[in-house]
Formats: sequence, structure tokens, C-alpha cells
Amino acid sequence: MRAVVQRAARGRVTAEGRLTGEIARGVVVLLGISPDDGPVEVDWLVDKVVNLRIFNDADGKMNLSLLDIGGEVLLVSQFTLYGDARKGRRPSFVHAAQGPDAERLYEAAIAGFRARQVTVETGEFGAQMQVELVNDGPVTILLDSGKLF
Repeated sequence: MRAVVQRAARGRVTAEGRLTGEIARGVVVLLGISPDDGPVEVDWLVDKVVNLRIFNDADGKMNLSLLDIGGEVLLVSQFTLYGDARKGRRPSFVHAAQGPDAERLYEAAIAGFRARQVTVETGEFGAQMQVELVNDGPVTILLDSGKLF
């Protein structure tokens, strides 16, 4: 499981001109799922995101988590995080989970955030989307459950 976590002053996602999710202060999480992922990776990712200390404390140091500030999550599925562009010019997406399996884990991640009492808004799984955010800092963190980075 891979994620791009961006600290956001605000974020929103639309699909086919419809607003599907919008947050104020929190994180925008672009989520990629591989065929090898399961409940263990979902739990790891959700726990990591809600506890990352990437928000400033009173002294301006990144010392607070999403839970500490009562922040929100905008979760957007993004299979292209598993794109492999090492050969040629067209990325291969053979390492990205497909269809129902990926959607099931995406829904499990949504449920995981909600179980931790975090407000979560979403994109639309499998749809062409437009994602907007004001990256606060900017702060961007890459996560990989296989600890590749």
C-alpha cells in the first residue's frame, strides 16, 4: 500500500463535475493499493496517517498529529502510485490492484479512519477526478507499507 500524504489547509475532489468530498484543515491522502495488500496494510496505513506528527505546535515545530488537532482526511484512490516507468515512456500498472479487491481495501481504509473518530471525505473509486488542495507548508510525506521508501 502506498500513500502520498499532504498536509492541507483545505482540499476538495470532484468527479464528473460533482463535489464528492471536501475538507478544511487536515490531510489529503492519495492511496495506491497493490494485489498483495490486505487488512494488515490498511491498519498500518490508517494508524500511520492519523499519528504522523506533521502539524505545528505552539512553538512552530511539527509535533502534533491529525488526532491532536482534530483534523480531517480527504482520501482519494490513485492506482497510478504503482506506475512503473523504468522502461519505455508509458508507465505499466501491473503492480496496482484492480477492481473489487482494490475497492474493498479502499472502503476498509475509510472505515479505519472513521473507527478512529476522524472525519473522512472521499473521492469516487475508479472515477476520473479533479483534486484540489492548498498544501500547507508545503508538507508532503510518502508512505509505503513494504517500506520501500
